Amino acid sequence: MRLHWKRCAAGAAVMASVLALPLAALAQQAGAYPSRPIRMVMPFPPGGPTDILGRLLAQRLTESMGQNVLVDNRAGGGGAIGGQVAAKSPPDGYTLFLGGITTLATGPFLHKNLGFDPLKDFQTVTQTTLQPLMLMTHPTLPVKSVKEFVALARKRPGEINYATSGPAGSGHLAGELFNFQLQLKLVHVPYKGAPPALQDLSSGQVQSMFGTMLAAVPIVRNGRVRALAVTGPKRSIALPEVPTFAESGFPQYDASSWNGILVPTGTPRPIIDRLHVELVKILKDPKVLERLINDGPVAIGNTPEEFTAFIRSEQAKWSKVIKAADIKIE
Repeated sequence: MRLHWKRCAAGAAVMASVLALPLAALAQQAGAYPSRPIRMVMPFPPGGPTDILGRLLAQRLTESMGQNVLVDNRAGGGGAIGGQVAAKSPPDGYTLFLGGITTLATGPFLHKNLGFDPLKDFQTVTQTTLQPLMLMTHPTLPVKSVKEFVALARKRPGEINYATSGPAGSGHLAGELFNFQLQLKLVHVPYKGAPPALQDLSSGQVQSMFGTMLAAVPIVRNGRVRALAVTGPKRSIALPEVPTFAESGFPQYDASSWNGILVPTGTPRPIIDRLHVELVKILKDPKVLERLINDGPVAIGNTPEEFTAFIRSEQAKWSKVIKAADIKIE
């Protein structure tokens, strides 16, 4: 019996040492991380609001982590192409994905074959920002408030158009939610990104636009575009003179864009924790906060678990809007 006990004890010791090897390897990997450049997959073209945010985060991560963080623009499919590229990358911490509402919350309900599952193929790190959306018009459109805009749209059904950064994006969904709640017939005009949409809005080629504030604030300030209202519970510090939809008489209307950093599933938790610490530190930096506040977005920096719960709640909300508006991407 004693011999049997000794053999069992020896076997248990060997098994424990074997099981400890992967943990030790993970700890060593996390301790040496990062040892080479990191790629941040950007599912949208250069120059748009998501790209502006991504490049700001990449620059700050480069400074804090001692390795270059390079933005890799993979536009197309409303963010689906970039999501596929990131999801299929090795789970080693050297591929980050700047996902958002279109890739994580609405994509599963818009695409017959998205090519990835937002919650199964990715692990969350942190939500980076919440970006209020803004209803804007060209100054030649004879409206100066949301109520006047709604009245004109009802008077001229099917004649007022609105531009967005692309089909099934946050602007498109915001417009369809507006149509649905107020029984309007605004006509959607999709573009390949926010910059060309804003350019045509400012030149009068389109009449209105639902879009994020990040890229639009400069042209609103110089008067080339008129801002009617912003989503969210309070006015933006970037444009304090622009009322909220609630203040404008439409408290039931709320749509916001948002972004966050994720990594491929299987990435070691110590690496996720390191990225989380660095990103939250960046989002709390006074200079970064000032930059974001001036441009419109609100910094978040929540836990991975909180970000996952938020994605689930957004999926539940927008799936209903997509079904009601019968929005599809073939």
